[in-house]
Amino acid sequence: MNEPIVAYLGLGSNLDDRAMMIESAYDELAKTNGIELIQTSRLYETDPVGPGSQGQYLNAAAHLRTMLSPRELLEAILAIELSNGRDRAREERWGPRTLDIDLLLYGNRRIDEPGLQVPHPRMADRGFVLIPLAEIAPQVRHPILDLTIQELKDRLAIESCGK
Repeated sequence: MNEPIVAYLGLGSNLDDRAMMIESAYDELAKTNGIELIQTSRLYETDPVGPGSQGQYLNAAAHLRTMLSPRELLEAILAIELSNGRDRAREERWGPRTLDIDLLLYGNRRIDEPGLQVPHPRMADRGFVLIPLAEIAPQVRHPILDLTIQELKDRLAIESCGK
């Protein structure tokens, strides 16, 4: 890879000091070779999606430029989650977590490999992803749906009003 790729991440936490967890992730991303942290969104408090009673989440989004391949970026993200106390192997699916980082977009690439799907397969249906992402990347287009992040956010808001 010769040119850096623009990538977007979604971050969330609903355990421990939620804001500190996300700030720690930003610090670690900025220190990772091959990653330049360009911009981050504000923190948004959101309702949990998943089993049982869970605490509120803080969610955010990050804009990166990276020289890492999609798989290398995913490995870096997983290492940051682990260093902040997340053990994916032992946790309940969609359960509480110290830190969750999702690779949402990697340039205009479409990737469907074991353990790696980009764009993130559920991002267009999740307000907790689209709201912070629209703050920092409203005009970025979803490479499959061919809608901007702002259009996806607006569409989700309209659909949820009808339910």
